[in-house]
Amino acid sequence: MDVIAIILTIVVLFYLAALLFLYATQGAKIFPGSTAAPDLAATSIAERSQVVMIDVDDVGKLLSWFMPAQRPDGRTIIYFHGNAGNIADRVERVLPYLQLGYGVLLVGYPGYGGNPGRASEQSFYRTARANLDFLAKTGVTPQRLIMFGESLGTAVAVQMATERKALALILEAPPASIHHSAWARYPYLAFDGLIRHKFASIDKISQLHMPLLIIHGERDTTTGVRFGRMLLNRANEPKQGFFPPEAGHNDLMSHGMPETVCSFLEALPS
Repeated sequence: MDVIAIILTIVVLFYLAALLFLYATQGAKIFPGSTAAPDLAATSIAERSQVVMIDVDDVGKLLSWFMPAQRPDGRTIIYFHGNAGNIADRVERVLPYLQLGYGVLLVGYPGYGGNPGRASEQSFYRTARANLDFLAKTGVTPQRLIMFGESLGTAVAVQMATERKALALILEAPPASIHHSAWARYPYLAFDGLIRHKFASIDKISQLHMPLLIIHGERDTTTGVRFGRMLLNRANEPKQGFFPPEAGHNDLMSHGMPETVCSFLEALPS
């Protein structure tokens, strides 16, 4: 075997090893959330909130936090957070909407925040459906329901919007899909066939027919702003995009997002 053949063999073996490593570790990369149990009593929303245990098929009872609406119209936001941390880390993010009287259900995922179960694309969807069923039982009709997704949670919100009717959909820093995000980080390694948790919002967004707001920072180095623009371009009207030029992935709250979301919500038809 000549030198070139040996070098090619080594390169191929390293390439296959890299593929195997990414395949084996994708779950940890996609779902790095905190397993620590959230402490509602330590938050600023404790007096207004209820701890609810949501029974999810094939998972068990999962903890979510529910703040009933105080508005006459009963409008309520179901909030699907991103892949890091847990629901306790999202309290400050929903305060502007609580202050306007909107209800909020902070959805706890399997494997996050002390919840049983294992995080996966399908277990997230099952959890979302169960939380939506809970809201329906409390009287939150589709005309009162606003779906809000943050980062990876946008893919959960988009999937639910393909299955359930709602008043509106809000997506904060959305990936187009795990494949798109992975290819941006690991070019020539992230093949769609090797990805178990696809979260492919780009393939679903055109199915939706409800008011849509997409918010994405131009300086987002975690989930590139081009993915938010891709989704907005493929979405149906009515739709709005807000792309603050100085914002990244985690600082949208400081770059006009609360004001933009509140304006969007208040302009929704009654």
